[in-house]
This record gives sequence, structure tokens and C-alpha cells, in this order.
Amino acid sequence: MKKSVILLPILLFTFFLPVALSQSSQGNEKLHIIIIGAHPDDPDKAGGTACKWAKMGHDVLMVSLTNGDAGHQTIKARELAKIRREEARKAGEVIGVRYITLDNHDGQLMPTFENRLEVIRLIREQKADIVIFPRPYDYHPDHRYTGTLVLDAAYMVTVPAILPKVPYLKKNPVFLYMSDGFIHPEPFKADICVNIDDVIEKKIDMYHQHKSQMYEWLPFNRGKLNDVPKTDAERRIWLGQTRKSGSDATPYKEKLIELYGREKGAEIKYCEAFQDSGYGTRITKENISYYFPFY
Repeated sequence: MKKSVILLPILLFTFFLPVALSQSSQGNEKLHIIIIGAHPDDPDKAGGTACKWAKMGHDVLMVSLTNGDAGHQTIKARELAKIRREEARKAGEVIGVRYITLDNHDGQLMPTFENRLEVIRLIREQKADIVIFPRPYDYHPDHRYTGTLVLDAAYMVTVPAILPKVPYLKKNPVFLYMSDGFIHPEPFKADICVNIDDVIEKKIDMYHQHKSQMYEWLPFNRGKLNDVPKTDAERRIWLGQTRKSGSDATPYKEKLIELYGREKGAEIKYCEAFQDSGYGTRITKENISYYFPFY
């Protein structure tokens, strides 16, 4: 009897030790995230969440599939591509992440096999645990085809015979849609909402680096160029006033309360929302705090 009593704690310790070690190593594991947009400044939509990951030491890569060379009323394409690449790099510096732009022409992105292979390469080289990208329902063809390209790559990143020179992923990443306001064929549904109250100014600072867009092209395209202030300081204030509305937490209060609790969720002013695309590893109640460790 005494022998059984002595052996029982040892057996229990031996049984649970691998689980404990697995949980401990998972908790300390560096996440690899890739945020893919169509144009320089599109990935910034998830800039607040990217900032939180980066602050925790996780590896974040932001990618624009085009060089943005059509997004200006006066600057020629070649010069604009250089400007926008540098603007994107500076935006990444604001939160300490890498931000790259590819050389596809703005307004000409197509869901070709070659572009699919490029997306597969990017996801594999990042060893991505999480892939964030736009839904393929956008009014802009580059946005739509970015979504299509990522979805077309989602399974293929695990297939060794596809792009064999780049090591395949042994575990399929989580594929998450960024939020949008489109309702056809179905509206965006938030599965995850991240409180970005503490990093909203960093997100606006990222947008502030995209000067050719925030203060020139977009106001021109919307007929509001005369509304843009003249000095850099005034522009930053104006940008905050106009851009923060895009991160308004009001539409996502129910989900925020579910994730953060009633008291905290009700207080949140700014958030970023994501939807599980249904591809790859699924987000569950059991793994959400692993992929989003700031909850």
C-alpha cells in the first residue's frame, strides 16, 4: 500500500510533464505573422495589432503585392513606386517591423499562377503562423485579387511539390480576413477583435508616413484636397481626426465584451477586427490566446 502511495505522485508527474513542457514552450514560442495588402498603406489597417505583436517580440512582416505606382494625380509611375516603397519602409519602422512592396503594377494585379507562387514563397519564407489579408469582395480589383491569391495559396503552402525550392510549411497557418464594409456576397463577420486603444497613435503615425497617399492622392481622389492642412504638424492632427474613425470599436462591442469582459469591452474605443477565413488552422476558444497573446 505504501509503495502505491509513493509511486502515484511519480506516475502523475511523469504523465503530465510532457503536457506541461509543451504548454510552456508554446507560451514562449515566437509567432511569425505576415500581413498582405494590395497597395502600400493597405497592410496598415492591421497596424495596431501588428504593433502589439512586435512589442511582444514576435516576427511581423507587412507586404504590399503592388508597388502603388498608379496612386497619384501628378507623380509619374517610376518615381511614385520609389516614393511609396520608402513610405512603406518608414511606416514599418514606426512599429519596428519589416514592410516590403513587390514590383507588380498598381491597378494591374491578376490572380495568375506566377503571382500565386510569389504569395506561396512569401508565406513560406516567413514561416507564417498567421496570415492576414483582404476578403476577395472589394470594389478595387487589386484588393479582390490579393484576397484570391492568398486563398489560392492557402493549401498550397503545405504541398512539397509546389515551389519545391522553398521549404513547405508542415503546419497550415491561420488565415484571417481584415475587416471591410462590403455586404455582397456576404458581410464581414468579426471572429476576433483586438483592443488598440493603447497603440492607436502609433497606427496613425504609420499612416502619416504615407504622405503621397494620405495628404495628396486620397484627398484629391475624394475631392477634398483643399481640406488638407499645410504644415506637417497640422496634417498629423488632421489625419488622426479623419483616420481614427476607421478603427471605431462601436460596431464590434458585442464581440469585444465577449473577449475582454463586460466592463473592459464596453470601455474600448478603438479596435481591429478579423474574420476566420475558414482556410488553414481554425481559430478556436482554446487557441485564440496563443495566436493573440495580448488577450
